Amino acid sequence: MKKTFLTAVGLALALALAAIPQATTAKAKHHRVVFEVNSGPEAWDQVMGNIENMRKAFAPEPVDVEVVCFGKGLELIVTAKTPAADRLKALNDSGVKLVACQNSMRKRKVVTADLLPFAGQVDSGVAEVVRKEEDGWSYLKSGE
Repeated sequence: MKKTFLTAVGLALALALAAIPQATTAKAKHHRVVFEVNSGPEAWDQVMGNIENMRKAFAPEPVDVEVVCFGKGLELIVTAKTPAADRLKALNDSGVKLVACQNSMRKRKVVTADLLPFAGQVDSGVAEVVRKEEDGWSYLKSGE
């Protein structure tokens, strides 16, 4: 009788402990994605669409997005060359960070005043992508 009672108590405790993780609310995953833009205008619409679609798919989970523009992709955030300033402003207003590679800026003779006013800068586009990956960010290459 005592053995049956102890077995029943042990089983009840095991079931209670097994239920505890299920009773806690699952923590939303926090996504962090860095996009490399090193392509010309033919890829820009796709990049912006990918960002918008990804954020919808992950909603309501938080998503940090940084777009690193270098080489031909720098023109995406050059005010006089981008056809997407309004769409980029909307993305930026929703939390997407857009940055220009200073190496590409020097090579292409682009100065800070040439960039969209909400664009940031990094010392090296490729180094920024590597830093993000080393910090656990997911990496997506755009275009070609």
